[in-house]
Amino acid sequence: MSRRAGVALTAVLCGAPAAGFAQSAAAPAQAAAGFDQIGPYIMTTLLFLIGGFLVMWMAAGFAMLEAGLVRSKNVTTQLTKNIGLFSIAGIMYWLTGYGTMYPGDWWIAGWIGPWFAVTALEPVGLEASAASLDYASRASDFFFQLMFCATTASIVSGTLAERIRLWPFLIFTVVLTGFVYPIGASWLWGGGWLSDLGFSDFAGSTLVHAAGGFAALAGAIVLGPRMGRFANGRITPFPGSNLALATLGTFILWLGWFGFNGGSQLAAGTVGDITDIGRIFANTNMAASAGAVAALLLTQAIYGKVDLTMVLNGALAGLVSITAGPLDPSLFGALWIGAVGGVIVVLAVPMLDRLGIDDVVGAIPVHLFAGFWGTLVVPVHTEGTSFATQVAGFAAVGIFAFTASLAAWLVLKATMGIRVSPEAETLGLDMAELGMEAYPEFGKA
Repeated sequence: MSRRAGVALTAVLCGAPAAGFAQSAAAPAQAAAGFDQIGPYIMTTLLFLIGGFLVMWMAAGFAMLEAGLVRSKNVTTQLTKNIGLFSIAGIMYWLTGYGTMYPGDWWIAGWIGPWFAVTALEPVGLEASAASLDYASRASDFFFQLMFCATTASIVSGTLAERIRLWPFLIFTVVLTGFVYPIGASWLWGGGWLSDLGFSDFAGSTLVHAAGGFAALAGAIVLGPRMGRFANGRITPFPGSNLALATLGTFILWLGWFGFNGGSQLAAGTVGDITDIGRIFANTNMAASAGAVAALLLTQAIYGKVDLTMVLNGALAGLVSITAGPLDPSLFGALWIGAVGGVIVVLAVPMLDRLGIDDVVGAIPVHLFAGFWGTLVVPVHTEGTSFATQVAGFAAVGIFAFTASLAAWLVLKATMGIRVSPEAETLGLDMAELGMEAYPEFGKA
């Protein structure tokens, strides 16, 4: 998703006369700007806007998925966390994130960009003669990139559900969206040192998904498991409250992923770019389908019956797996990449349980483990990449995200505490933290 020279003005999209697209006969400079000049700018801007609101819709997917996979006594709290983190990300990415991620000047070259670089949007009604037509509108780019930042925070929310206090979590979101995610992403997408190294991550298997997974892992280690989850040498399952909501959330995420991966083409001004976006859509869908089917078949083989929650996470793991390289594989390539992601989830969820790491929604296997797989497999289909470079890039981002997140969690634990009391956990966070229930009439006469 690094900014590419391919967003050029060389291709003619339409054979119509330039005068047909002129804004005003009284403005010769504008009249001379036909669609072959302004078309790439317009189409790429539209790509960012459409892709951005599709990725924004993923916030609803995370909210529904998590609401369905937590117990009913914690649903309101989970929904509050999701709308809170999305809103905080919207402010922090403006305040510090965007300038850090796409630095005009580096504080430390290739490593840290300037904080508090306020994003300046174009003036109202900017004319073609005054616009910089070599890319897209700055506002649309900011909007699109913001949605990736919010997605990173959403990954953490589900892992730590049912036992974390609301305000420490929201404070951590400030740190993650304002500093941790933008710094790591700047190393590749902002033209930093990973870009120079040759690391490849088209839409964020590492920079978004694994980074969020590492932040979630650090939080889960510091926070500890839910009461009774691992007791007396036994692993006790806590079934979710509403698998219909969880399934709806998965389909919403699946839909949003077309904006996530397709928009990451970062150009829509040529026939080649539009063709590539279609290819990305098809590969994205194939990987998700294969991940779901692989999880369906494997759970039947292992447990003697299908586990819906594993199938849902299998689809998501397939999506994460293809995200690092959705353009280059064939449909068959996308199929086996996504299928391996589905297998990873089915095997990794019980592995985490055996390690005593309580991940309520399975976000660590989906986003971290499948994110590693998707990043690692890129050189199979993408020229100019290497397995060594892919591993090095993943390790660098992972170490940074985990270490910075671990430090933030430890500071929050030492200063204000991050875990609710045993009484609050037993009662449910909805009543203990918020004083309201998602299902107030459930079980009542």
